[in-house]
Formats: sequence, C-alpha cells, structure tokens
Amino acid sequence: MEYFEEFPILIIDDELHSETAEGRASREIVGELKKEDFTVIEALTARDGIHAFLSHPHVSCIIIDWDLTPEQGDGMLTAADVITLIRERNRKIPIFLYTERLAISAIPLEVISTIEGYIWKLEDTPDFIAGHIKRAARTYLSDVLPPFFKALVEYVDEYKYSWHTPGHMGGVAFLKTAAGRIFFNFFGENTLRADLSVSVAELGSIHEHTGVVGEAERRASDVFSSDRTYFVTNGTSGANKIVWLGTVTAGDIVLVDRNCHKSIMHAIIMTGAIPVYLIPSRNEYGIIGPIHESEFHLETIRKKIAACPLTGDPSKHAIRLAVITNSTYDGLCYNVETIHENLKDTVPFIHYDEAWFAYAKFHPLYAGRYGMHPVEEGGPTVFATQSTHKVLAAFSQGSMVHIRQGREPVDPGRFNEAFMMFTSTSPQYMIVASLDVATKMMAGHSGKFLIEEAIEEAIVFRKKMVTVGEEIAASRRPVERLWWFTVWQPDCIMDEEVTVPVAEAAETLLRNTGGCWTLRPGDEWHAFGGLEEDYIMLDPIKVTILTPGVRVGGGMEESGIPATIVTKYLRNHGIVVEKTGYYSFLVLFTLGITKGKSGSLLAELFRFKALYDDNHPLTEVFPDLVRDYPARYTEKGLRDLCQEMHEYLKAGEITGIVRKVYENLPQPEMTPAEAYRHLVRGRVTEVPVRCLAGKPVAMMVVPYPPGIPVIMPGERCSAETRAIVDYLAFCEDFDNRYPGFENEMHGIVVREEEGRRSYYVTCIDTDGGDR
Repeated sequence: MEYFEEFPILIIDDELHSETAEGRASREIVGELKKEDFTVIEALTARDGIHAFLSHPHVSCIIIDWDLTPEQGDGMLTAADVITLIRERNRKIPIFLYTERLAISAIPLEVISTIEGYIWKLEDTPDFIAGHIKRAARTYLSDVLPPFFKALVEYVDEYKYSWHTPGHMGGVAFLKTAAGRIFFNFFGENTLRADLSVSVAELGSIHEHTGVVGEAERRASDVFSSDRTYFVTNGTSGANKIVWLGTVTAGDIVLVDRNCHKSIMHAIIMTGAIPVYLIPSRNEYGIIGPIHESEFHLETIRKKIAACPLTGDPSKHAIRLAVITNSTYDGLCYNVETIHENLKDTVPFIHYDEAWFAYAKFHPLYAGRYGMHPVEEGGPTVFATQSTHKVLAAFSQGSMVHIRQGREPVDPGRFNEAFMMFTSTSPQYMIVASLDVATKMMAGHSGKFLIEEAIEEAIVFRKKMVTVGEEIAASRRPVERLWWFTVWQPDCIMDEEVTVPVAEAAETLLRNTGGCWTLRPGDEWHAFGGLEEDYIMLDPIKVTILTPGVRVGGGMEESGIPATIVTKYLRNHGIVVEKTGYYSFLVLFTLGITKGKSGSLLAELFRFKALYDDNHPLTEVFPDLVRDYPARYTEKGLRDLCQEMHEYLKAGEITGIVRKVYENLPQPEMTPAEAYRHLVRGRVTEVPVRCLAGKPVAMMVVPYPPGIPVIMPGERCSAETRAIVDYLAFCEDFDNRYPGFENEMHGIVVREEEGRRSYYVTCIDTDGGDR
C-alpha cells in the first residue's frame, strides 16, 4: 500500500521562490513530486529546515541546497549544520544535496559520508530527478514498518474473506445494528479488520514465537539489549506472573521488595513461595525511598530468614529469587551494579519490576540503573518486566519480559509454559503490533532523542518552577502570599567542582549527567537518612511537586495546603496527575508530553494560587463538591478548607504515622498461599479496623498514597505494629470528616452504617469451618 502522501519530502532551498534558473528548476522538481502523490514541505532557510524536520519527523527524503546562504538572524547555520542535526536523530533517511558538479570537491568528507547523493537540478530533467528521489524514499519507507506490523498491514490490505474468529468478521457484524454502526464508525474500519484470529498463519504464532511475531520479539531483544524478549498482551501484571511461574515453586524463599506491585503478591500466592521482605525507606512527605544496600547483604538476609516463622530450617530452603521495583513509583532508580554485586552469590534469579522504566536503556543518563545493563558474566539470570504502554508508545496492556541469561539459564521451552499460562489463545494482535512499533521507534538513534526530548521538557519545567518561586519570594506581596509550590529535587548540583543552583545549571549538564540527580547522603532535600554514595538516583522525568505544609527535615508548618485539594482542582480543569500524597503529587513527562501540556499545568497552578490567596468561595472553585455536600462546604472558601484539613492532618501527626506504619512489619502467621486458600473456602470474616489486632488478614491492604501494602495476606497486627491499626482508623475518620476527598484503599471493605463510612478488613476466621 502506498503511503507517500503521509511521508512528505522536505526541500530546504533558499531559491525555491526566486525567479532564477535554479529557483524555476526547484519548483519544477516540486511539481513532479506532487504528480507522484508526494506532499512536499518547503523551507527557505537552514533554521526553517531544522524546525520543519523536527515537527515532521516522518519525512521520507530530504533535499538540501549546499549553497544555502547563512543569515545573521539564523545563527549563521549552514547546510552542514542541518545535515549534522538530522543525522543525530535519523541515520537512515536519504539526504540529497543540490549542488554543481564542480563544487563536489569542496564538500567535506564527513558530509559526503552521510548523504545519499547529489542532484544537479540544471543538468538533469525534473522528471528524472523526481524519480530518483521517489526511488530513495520508497527504499527508505520499505524499512519503516517493523516485521509484525508490516505483515498485519499487508494482510488487512488484501481484503480477504474470513471464515474464522472473531465473530464480527472484520467489523461487518457491527454494521447490522445502530449501536454497532456507531462502534464501527468510532474505531474505524482498519482497527476492526486488523482484529484477527490466531488462524492467520501469515502473522506467525505468539505462543510458539514463530513467524513475523517471533522476528519482532527477536528484534526487540536486540533493541532492548536482552538475550530473549517476550511480548506480553496482559500488562506487566501478567509479565510479573510469567517470570514467577517460570522460576519459583512452592516452598521456595523469595526476597521481596515490600514496595511491590500487587501482581507480585498474586505471584507469591500462585507459586506458594515464602516471602522474606526487603524494607524500603520513606520520608515525611510519604515518598517511597530506596531499599538500603545493607538489606541485600547476605548476613542481613540470613537473619531475616531465621526470624521468619514460616521458613523453618533455612538449610532446607533455597533462596530462589529477589524482586526489586526499579524505578520506584516516585522515580528513584537503583545502581543495579551494586545490587548485582550483593546478590550475585545469593540468588540464581533477580527480577526487576521496571513497569515505569522501559526507556532507561535508551539514554546515557540512566547508565547502570536498569535491569538489562550489562554486568559481569556468571551471575544471576536477570529478568526485567516493563510496561511498554506506560512510558513508551504502545497500546494499554502491551508489556515485555526481557531476560539476560546467567549461571542458571532459563530454558526457553520450559519458560514458555509459564508464558502460555498468561497469554490468551485469542491474543489481541493490535497490542502485539503496538509493541512491534514501539520497538522500531526506539531502535537506533531515534530512541535516545525521543527520551531526550522528554528529559529536556521535564528539566525546563523543573527550572521554571524554581524560577517562579524565586520571583514570588522577591516580590512585594504580603507575606502570606509569598508561597509557591516546590519541586522535590536537589537544590544545587556540582559543575566542575563548583556548586550551582539547579535553576542556573546548564540544561545539557542536567540532561546528560546522572550525578546531578543522585541522592547524596546528608542532603536535606530528599529527607532520607543513611543513604549510600552513588546508590540511588532521581529520574528527572518523574516530577514530584510539594505543596506547603511540611518542613524540610521534619515536622509540619502552622499553615498548609493538602495535595488532594490541589489535584482535585487540577482534575476539574482537565489535568490528571499520576499520584497524590498528603503534601505531594507526581506528574510524568513521557514521550507524549508537549510544551503546551506543561504550560497548562503551570498556568493552572498559578490559578489555584490566586484562588487560594483570595480565599475564593468553594461554591465557585468546587461547585460539584458543594452540590453533593452542601452542609459541609457551602460557607467555606478555598483557603478555609485547606487550612482546616491541614490542621486535622497535623493534629493526627500524619507525617509521623505514615513513617511509623512501615517501620515494623506485621507478624506472618501463614504463607500468602495458605491465606488465599482460606479466602476461597470462605473461612473469612470482616473485622472493623479498630478490632484488627491479633487477626491474620486474608487480603493485602494497600493505602494510596503511598501505594505500599501495610499488611499482607497471612500477617497479623500485634502491639508492635499497632500503628497500622491507628493509621487505618485515622483514614476512616478522614473519609467521614472530608467527604469528596476519600482515601483510596485496596483491600478495605467500606460499609455505610448510620450515615458513616466504616472500614472493614477481611480476616481469616480461624474458628469457623468451610462456608
């Protein structure tokens, strides 16, 4: 299928509109290209040409006049400069030079070696030149589509009659009802015709990793630097379970990051493994910190195993696998070489849950911080599970499992049994195609520059937030109006042994130097104690914004603005953040970010500040809230609500309680798998949170924020972990005091009782029988 109109030709020629012989020849060439169904983008200066290329990265061929006239206002850019920039981003796109035969000798070798050829527009006919360009563009475009997506497109283009599933037969079934026709029109014909069955042999088998889908996975393995890569169509939740079902069996001891996704707990239940937890730190903002390096020391691990009542005789159990969340939800990424060095003789398998970190391999900023980073041979086999759909460009549920083989290599045939347990026999091929395309997008140099743009946008936003804060602080506003949101990041960085404020540091330095974002021991800004040197780094594209109310170093201010109020305002104005804490919220700068999006966020934060400073009535700020709860909010202003909620959180010592709730782990009474068996059999009962002490729970309880389980299946609270009960009771009271701002709690049953929300936890009924 021809897509020429979708892949334009870019011509950068300052004589395009002139009445010279060269200008007329250029316009004739443009005319011939348009006859061949190409769209042509014209640029008259080097600067315009660069902008055109950056805004149209899908061009299929570029023609540049070697004799472009440098202009003072153009930064004296030359044709050579344009070629250099293009080649930094795309090594394969054909570039032709307009020049004279006699001028070739003056073209530098470094330019000659990077172009497709030359065009003598006054010597060859416009038709011949256009054909030459068309042939180069066609050759280039033939390699644009990755293998699986290309085969899918070609199959759909053949308009074959299908006598197989799915039952809508390319969308035809939807046309037989009014609702179906609307569905058809909304998603489009190609989407529905590309929804195919495993019966289509041309697309290979995702279960056997053969044909074009197998080729696509092999290419992904090359691009992501793994020994083997598997495409997963049910998210990283499925990918995590594939890894565990392929490596862990009942009774195996596993080292588990307590800051784990719930899919890891599901994998523990499925395998019957015995979890021994690695404890992450946290600060007064509720931000999840790193697991200290000492937690990976063999002596520490042995003590944990000996203290666990479920392990019995440690000599009878193998430590099978360690799982680490990297990066954390809040953007903290580990030095994997340090982890590898500590665990290399302890476990045969290391699993990095990199759901939010699939881009790390593609930029030098993250060197040594991701699972597939090369390390010495002979160590553990390493898995990295990545949500391609979260932070790269793929359809939802599109994920990958990457494997780097170690001393106990994974047998592909045996591992594939685990893969098939979590892969439908009717896979969604559009998800597979999106993974294929995501791989192609990151291949070569394009991956680096795609990620670099996201990093640059995040850095610009971070610096702007600091600058705005400084300008507000230096203004002549009343003292109570001098506040602004702050960004959780280093205050200063080292530039050639000179300390420089982040707002004044060069963007190239911040973009390319991991040391700028490393959490140094003793720095106040991160509020984590006992950190190791060069161990943990903040990912700059994950931006945590802090709201007023918490002092650096601990304690709470007299006045404050809970983040849940800010993010509710933002959501009402079309900005949905990734995560909200008590005094912080997280925004992500990924491939899809634009300057307009970050500018909109900044503008809305300004508007919130103005509304807060003027104590604007809630009837105008949150009309839906006042409508739903008139008695509670009608007479209040925005500042009134913020201060009231802040005082409530302060009185409840929320910054301290969030830290205490994770300091000591509940006592395990049975394995998660055994607890799950009780749940399935119905040997459970719902217990009010205030009566939770002493009762083993049947389901994990995970409050958001911070998204870490406070209690796992089979664990029970004791006097030492009373803080868990106190915290859950506090959240219950908060929900009743501030309707419309309720906590998100996985594993909590909420009942309405006499006009009040009551929290219940599903516990194991050790006295009851089967139900």
